[in-house]
Amino acid sequence: MTVNVTENTRLRRFELPIANGVIAAAYYRIDHGRVVLVHTEVPFEYTGQGIATALAHGTLALLRQSGRKAVLQCSFMGQFLTRHPEYADIVAG
Repeated sequence: MTVNVTENTRLRRFELPIANGVIAAAYYRIDHGRVVLVHTEVPFEYTGQGIATALAHGTLALLRQSGRKAVLQCSFMGQFLTRHPEYADIVAG
């Protein structure tokens, strides 16, 4: 699932390309070495297509690969974790 999700450290977000330069993004800030996921955004015309779910899978997989911990302040990411407890090991707080 991480194939298309990349981290844009300059803009502090994980990005999933959708089409024609349009992206879905999971925004974050760094707090005490942890990645605090604060907002997930999918353009309105692409909602309901599983894009946010693919973005969440990719984001959390990238965090796991890099050995970082996440704090889920974004309500979507929190709901995602309840449906996908396999990522609980990388969530801190």
